Amino acid sequence: MPKIVIQPLDLTIEAKAAQTIMDAAHESGLYWPTTCGGQGTCTSCACTIEEGEKNLEPMGRTEHNTLTSELSEATVRSRRLRLACQARVRGDVVVQKPGVRPAGRSALSLD
Repeated sequence: MPKIVIQPLDLTIEAKAAQTIMDAAHESGLYWPTTCGGQGTCTSCACTIEEGEKNLEPMGRTEHNTLTSELSEATVRSRRLRLACQARVRGDVVVQKPGVRPAGRSALSLD
């Protein structure tokens, strides 16, 4: 199974082939920031692909349009941004996404 390393948590999870990064995170008991619920219409779940960009399925039209409507094409490419709700895993990747945490824990929790 492909592995996803989530930074800055330094947490490794497994994903089924062709599963989205966000779905794999949810199945692993993690909260992944989103405002559209994984429909690909916002950029709240956007993450930086630190390693393994070629181990993701190519970016689809919806994902591309959503990202470039908020950011320039050059920004999306230079920052290696992908929507976690749309990016499907084919192999190991390392992603950077602040705000990911165990589900059920508040971001304001002090423990």
